[in-house]
Amino acid sequence: MNPSPAPAFPAVPEALQGLVELALDVRWAWSHSSDVLWRWLAPEVWERTHSPWHILQTIARTKLEKFAKDEEFLELLRRHMDERSRTLSAPSWYDETYRKMSAEAPLPSPPLGQIAYFSMEFGLTEALPIYSGGLGILAGDYLKASGDLGVPVVGIGILWQQGYFRQALSTSGEQIEFYPFNDPGQLPITPLRNSRGEWLSVDLGFPRRTVHLRVWEVRAGRVRLYLLDANDLMNSAVDRGITSELYGGGPEARLQQELILGVGGWRVLRALGIEAEICHLNEGHAAFAALERARCYMEDNGVPFEEALNATRAGNLFTTHTSVEAGFDRFPVSLVREYLAEYIQELGIDMERLLALGAGKDRESFNMAFLAIRASGAVNGVSRLHGEVSRRLFQPLFPRWPRDEVPIGHVTNGVHVPSWDSPESDALWTKVCGKERWLGDPRGLTDLMRSVGDEELWAFRDVARGKLVTMARDHLRRQGPISGSLGALGSDLNCLCDPTVFTIGFARRFATYKRVDLLLHDPARLERILCDPNGRTQLILAGKAHPADTTGKAMIKKWTDFIARSNVRPQVIFLVDYDMDLAEHLVHGIDLWLNTPRRPWEASGTSGMKVLANGGLNLSELDGWWAEAYAPDVGWALGDGLEHHDDAATDAEEAERLYDLLENEIIPEFYDRDAEGIPRRWVARVRESMARLTPRFSTNRMVQDYLVQYYLPGAMAYRGRDGRGAAGLLAWRKTLDARWDELSFVDYAVETGDGPGEQTHLLRARISAGRVPTTAFRVEVYAEPGEVHVLERDGGDAHGVFSYTATIPAHRPAGDYTPRIVPFRPGARVPLECDHILWYR
Repeated sequence: MNPSPAPAFPAVPEALQGLVELALDVRWAWSHSSDVLWRWLAPEVWERTHSPWHILQTIARTKLEKFAKDEEFLELLRRHMDERSRTLSAPSWYDETYRKMSAEAPLPSPPLGQIAYFSMEFGLTEALPIYSGGLGILAGDYLKASGDLGVPVVGIGILWQQGYFRQALSTSGEQIEFYPFNDPGQLPITPLRNSRGEWLSVDLGFPRRTVHLRVWEVRAGRVRLYLLDANDLMNSAVDRGITSELYGGGPEARLQQELILGVGGWRVLRALGIEAEICHLNEGHAAFAALERARCYMEDNGVPFEEALNATRAGNLFTTHTSVEAGFDRFPVSLVREYLAEYIQELGIDMERLLALGAGKDRESFNMAFLAIRASGAVNGVSRLHGEVSRRLFQPLFPRWPRDEVPIGHVTNGVHVPSWDSPESDALWTKVCGKERWLGDPRGLTDLMRSVGDEELWAFRDVARGKLVTMARDHLRRQGPISGSLGALGSDLNCLCDPTVFTIGFARRFATYKRVDLLLHDPARLERILCDPNGRTQLILAGKAHPADTTGKAMIKKWTDFIARSNVRPQVIFLVDYDMDLAEHLVHGIDLWLNTPRRPWEASGTSGMKVLANGGLNLSELDGWWAEAYAPDVGWALGDGLEHHDDAATDAEEAERLYDLLENEIIPEFYDRDAEGIPRRWVARVRESMARLTPRFSTNRMVQDYLVQYYLPGAMAYRGRDGRGAAGLLAWRKTLDARWDELSFVDYAVETGDGPGEQTHLLRARISAGRVPTTAFRVEVYAEPGEVHVLERDGGDAHGVFSYTATIPAHRPAGDYTPRIVPFRPGARVPLECDHILWYR
């Protein structure tokens, strides 16, 4: 195992100390104003790595001393330091908006405390490669937007010694994996030190030993990200490798990693004195944080586990990204028993209670998503469609409840636009919408962008496509031959790609459900489309297959074999080692972004969102975000909006539809030019997509949705459970658990008649409550989908039978409504925290 020494701060002259501060704030990954400094210091290193910290670690001392005497450079450095200081100290959108919101509605007072965001991976910049794909990129974009908006967020993750693998292709077109070491000394991170100057560490009890976890800090504007690392010399060689590989190893390694993230991560917050009100679990990987939060509450307040869990879960939010049951993390019960045997003693519960928190129908496994649900006060999916899918997946946890009332909402993902727009896009948006457009509410930008003229938009797109072609050729030179495709072309790659040709981008993880070979359903037809002299088309591909996914690797080989055809060789290229840097270039210049997942497996998908600000258009399956974004004037859609599972006939039909769209609609529209050489219909579509969809699918909107829908209500609910609030809630639930069977309907009747101005239904129900207090439940009628009316108690008798009535408009037949009894307590999340329900007959 490679050692991980604490990075030494570079010997920078006093006059240049500001460079250290700038380099250690990865805000440079999206605020590109300081790029000129790094390009001036080391142009070749900058172009290759885009890592200011690496430049400071490698640049010659003599060269730095020269710049320390260069007044022009020093003045530029001072200006950038002043600009950074002004930006970070200026009142934020959150500060100003919170004050306005507080005057209009009940909000937490004092203001919302810290939000702790737990994620297994974070994609902030390619210079910090601790991510694998969409989940990590989303987490990075979320942190950036939170910092821009001033929302009080702190991130918790893991410093992976290898991160995800790097990709190459053999000369026969097969994927090869490499695992370069993440040298902390070359990463923009620093050891987190306590008040005594010691490197902060936390301990975690594993079977028969203690694992020591070092803590690192990443600065990202106003936000801090704390990363845990097991590669400590105090640990055994085996334990030092726990945080070696992201998503690597078997079940035991994964369980160890998730304990580090959840339990270790919450202990970092405790060590720093950070009292998080909201604990945001980005996927089930982080669910153990909810247990540690409850344990700390027990310790601080001297209460038992059940009361602590009731008190803290109101402030926990679980975001699920999984669209199929097989995607949830599960661990063998025997493994959980081994690793948490000592921990449950600290919780004061037995093993069966712990296992129940993660139990489903399969009692032989421990489901992390189930644990997250049972320990959270709210749950959300990551698109409107994914919310529906998640309610179906988790319905077994809420038996007898209608699917539309399974307590899972949604916040559709977004992208951090400043991270993904090109310099030209940034200039255009700045000209039209102002420099601070992404530092606040994005509403209002749509009408401004609609004012951009056709000529300006088309010139902007031509420049973007040209820069993409230049990048693609340079990338190909570095990656070497694939399936003989470059060897036959010689050293001049200018015949590859054409900056004037319609360009399709297709870049993502090569997995079966992504159907990355759908476009290859009829290779001969695809070849004709690409090579049609009346509408030439070029295709730029990129993506990785998981090292263990032989089917995904076969898809890559299928594409590289197609590329080897002599006719299509100049028209199709595969760019290896798809990462944030490559993705950024692709989304800048692509004309059409293609996405062909099998609905509903794409929980959200954000790659297509990244082209929006840059004027790219989308052609996608009606899945994930595109199911709610698509309209005929902003792009094109595949599929009928239904689920067909793994159906070869449907794949064939959608492949034909894909070819038809390209041949008969999309390509002709791109090449339909007027006398000035401008495709007016295409440009109109680009403008509307940029104006309408970019703000809507930005992280600005996403973070604000989380704030309003979950963080503020969660904080108020959490504060409401201080003192006896949690104890009262626990007593209420215990009463219902013990006595729910005593509730019954005596009778139910409906009278329909004329009310004031319209017909009405008078609903009457009589309930026998037994020993259940009438304040502990509510009587309702329900009609699909999701129509609920509450009946009010209007009397009772000496035998414990109570009468309930309601009058409702007779908009639908009385037989559509079914009476029911459900738990009720102010502040309780039903059915999330109490899933009893009694239906009439």
